Amino acid sequence: MSLKNKVAYITGSTKGIGFGIAKRLLESGMRVVITGRTKEGVDAAIKELNDSGERVLGVVSDVRNPNDEVKAIKQCLDKFGQVDVIIANAGLGIFKPIEELSIEDWNAMIETNLNGVFYTLKAGISALKQSKGYYISIASLAGTNFFASGSGYNASKFGVVGFTQAAMLDLRNYDVKVTTIMPGSVTSHFNNHTPNPDDDWKIQPEDLGQLIVDLLKMPANALPSKVEIRPTKPGKK
Repeated sequence: MSLKNKVAYITGSTKGIGFGIAKRLLESGMRVVITGRTKEGVDAAIKELNDSGERVLGVVSDVRNPNDEVKAIKQCLDKFGQVDVIIANAGLGIFKPIEELSIEDWNAMIETNLNGVFYTLKAGISALKQSKGYYISIASLAGTNFFASGSGYNASKFGVVGFTQAAMLDLRNYDVKVTTIMPGSVTSHFNNHTPNPDDDWKIQPEDLGQLIVDLLKMPANALPSKVEIRPTKPGKK
């Protein structure tokens, strides 16, 4: 599969994992749609990508709002005429013991991490059927490995894995591929972390971008429907 001029729509892509994926897909010859909740964040990402607007579109959209996602996909179609790949990446983590986890904390994670992947797919499903495209959700190893203070995050990511795998069974009948990627530790701004040199042992955002490039180039008759990816070696404690 040639990736030249294919169009990828990436949620939560103004920084971190989503931004790294966008960079790698651009390098592979694709066109990308950057999305985020604030115009400032979207504009800063576009500037850093150093694109004149020929191959990059920036859209303000909140995945918690299904109407935002419908409008964003329409903007993508208006600009590029197609959507070949949708990457549901936007995510949020709040880690507290269950007795300290508030209802607001719970809802924030479910609405972003779980509802968001559904809203994004629903908004783009017709476009993906038309292009015989690819839907990819960025889950987490927390979608299969539970841990203390992770009840809300675990619930949302377990849900993402289950949702994506079931969607895969539905959409393969339309020649739409579906994969969920489950990363371990990644260098990113997740959970208010500031990337630093001590993160060099972790998966880099561009590594996930390369994984997606490799998935897109798989033969049409082969589908890695769930991919776990970890750092080669754990960090030193």
